[in-house]
Amino acid sequence: MSEAPGETPAPAEPTRAGIVAVLGAPNAGKSTLVNRLAGAKVSIVSAKPQTTRFRIRAVLTEGTSQVVLTDTPGIFAPRRRLDRAMVAAAWGGAQDADLALLVVDGRAGITDPLRAILNRLKKQKPTLWLVLNKTDLFDTKRLLPLTAELNEALSFDETFMVSAESGDGVDRLRARLGAAMPLGPWLFPEDELSDLTERMLAAEIVREQILRQTHEEVPHHATVETESWQERKDGSVRIDCTIYVARASQKAILIGDKGSRIREIGQRARAELTKLMERPVHLFLNVKDRPGWDEERGRLRALGLEDLD
Repeated sequence: MSEAPGETPAPAEPTRAGIVAVLGAPNAGKSTLVNRLAGAKVSIVSAKPQTTRFRIRAVLTEGTSQVVLTDTPGIFAPRRRLDRAMVAAAWGGAQDADLALLVVDGRAGITDPLRAILNRLKKQKPTLWLVLNKTDLFDTKRLLPLTAELNEALSFDETFMVSAESGDGVDRLRARLGAAMPLGPWLFPEDELSDLTERMLAAEIVREQILRQTHEEVPHHATVETESWQERKDGSVRIDCTIYVARASQKAILIGDKGSRIREIGQRARAELTKLMERPVHLFLNVKDRPGWDEERGRLRALGLEDLD
C-alpha cells in the first residue's frame, strides 16, 4: 500500500541483540533447551553427562531481537587437560554474556556440583535467570520449595519452569529473552542459525552416535575430527571423519564384531546429517587409537578449546 501524500512513515522498531550463556551441571538439559529455543539442532544431545565440549553459539530471532545463545559444557570437577579446558570455556561463556541462564535439573534438585556452581556465581555476579528444567518428570509440588531454596542460595532476577524435551514453558522464556536484550544492531546475519561450521557439525553428529551407542568405557575417551570434505557435482558431499580413542581396547569396542558397531554409528550419523544438511551425504569413518589425545594441546585447539597450561 502506498503512503498518503505528506504522510510520514512510521519509524522502524529498534533492534536488540545480546549474548546469553547457558550454564549448569552436567546432564541438566542445557543442549536440549538451546535446540528447543533455537528451533533447530545446533548442539548434540545424549543421556550421558559432559556431552557438550566447547561453546556453541545458536542464533535465535524473536521479533526485532537477536538472542545469541551460548551452549556451554557442563561444569564439573576437572581432572584431564581436556576437562580443565571445558570448564574454563563454560565460565568464560558466563563472563562474556549479557545474561546467564542457570539450568537446573528439577528432578535431581540441589546436588553437590550445583552447589559448587552457585558458590562460584556468587563471586561472578552476572545478570542471572533460573530455569528449572524437566518439570514433566517429577511432582510439581516440589517446584516451589526448590525454587525458594535456590533463590535463598543465590538471587535470581527471574525464574522459569520448563520442559526442554516437550517444549512446555519454553515459549515464555523465549519471549522474555528477546525483550531483555540490550538495544543495538544484530550480531549475526539474519539467516544464520549457529557458528558451528559444517565440518564441526559432521564431527559432532558422529560423536553423538558414539555417545548413544557405546557404554562407560568409550564415550568420553573418544573425539572426532573431519579430515576431508569433498563437494560432488551431483550436489552430494563426501565426508571422511577419524575417531580417536585412548586405548586399543576402545577401538575394538567401537568397531564391534565384524565392523557391526561402526557401521551402525555411520548409518545413523549419515541419516542425521542428510536430514540436517538437506542433501545426500556419503560418510566414511576411520578409528584410530591415540593414547593421551585428551592431554594434547593440538587436539584441544582442534576442538575450539584454549589450553590453560
